[in-house]
Amino acid sequence: MIVTTTDVIQGVVIETYLGIVTAEVVYGTNALRDFFAGIRDVIGGRTNSYERVFEKGQQDAIAELQQRAQRLGADAVIGVEIDTGTINIDQKGALLLITATGTAVKLGRRL
Repeated sequence: MIVTTTDVIQGVVIETYLGIVTAEVVYGTNALRDFFAGIRDVIGGRTNSYERVFEKGQQDAIAELQQRAQRLGADAVIGVEIDTGTINIDQKGALLLITATGTAVKLGRRL
């Protein structure tokens, strides 16, 4: 399945727009990762543990997006956007949210 951020697929006619598909991935934070991220916040530098979480989250969200599009009979998802955010639970905790959104399409003939 083609998954792209563009709104067209070069050389292919989009036959049918099947609708918007979305996928959400939510990860809990953990104390150890938060501790090391806090140190990085003080001394500077990248927080590799959180970068890995967001990278995995984006991959999981795209995979879920593909599955939901396939259930609609799609050949591709176009106009994909990935957003990240947090969901605050209380004063000390938050969840990491990664959302992928796109348009499921059925492809037609090649140009």
